[in-house]
Amino acid sequence: MLESRRSLLKTGGTLSVASLTLLLGANVSGCAQAQPEAQGQDVQLLNAAIALEHEGIAAYTIAAGSGLLQPAVVQIGVTFRGHHMRHRDELIRAVQALGGVPVEARAESDYVTQLNVASLHDQSDVLRLALGLERGAANAYLGLIPSLGVDYHQIAARMAGDEAFHAAILGNALGEPIPAEGLMFGG
Repeated sequence: MLESRRSLLKTGGTLSVASLTLLLGANVSGCAQAQPEAQGQDVQLLNAAIALEHEGIAAYTIAAGSGLLQPAVVQIGVTFRGHHMRHRDELIRAVQALGGVPVEARAESDYVTQLNVASLHDQSDVLRLALGLERGAANAYLGLIPSLGVDYHQIAARMAGDEAFHAAILGNALGEPIPAEGLMFGG
């Protein structure tokens, strides 16, 4: 299952709520759920988002220390890492407010393997990886909104906006053209 999530994120694919809940092993049976079950679903979905943030933090940390990036690009990555740390912290507070236990980050070596860092040879490789992760994260947050309790819609939307902003900056750095069609995320 982790492999399928990684491939979705690396390619910038849409991580739908259905995909996210399958990754979590959640059993989402529709809208008519009891309040405690809905809170449990929120905890699972928010924990999946925390795991994505842990991955993003690790990716930017690894990239910053890789020696493959120009100093200005390192600074952008460090800034984006700070955004992901804030996302993680907000999500952790939400999980705790629901009485859940936030998922922990894994060892950096796990992320090195998961992100296939050995395949990164230059700045463009690193930027393409980051772009795929950011596009996947934007889509994941947009996909979460309908399944999360209403108290968490705004934070998920705000995080999706941050991820889309990151993707725009990274796409520009790679020289990608501005997409001719709108509605690039959440489809």
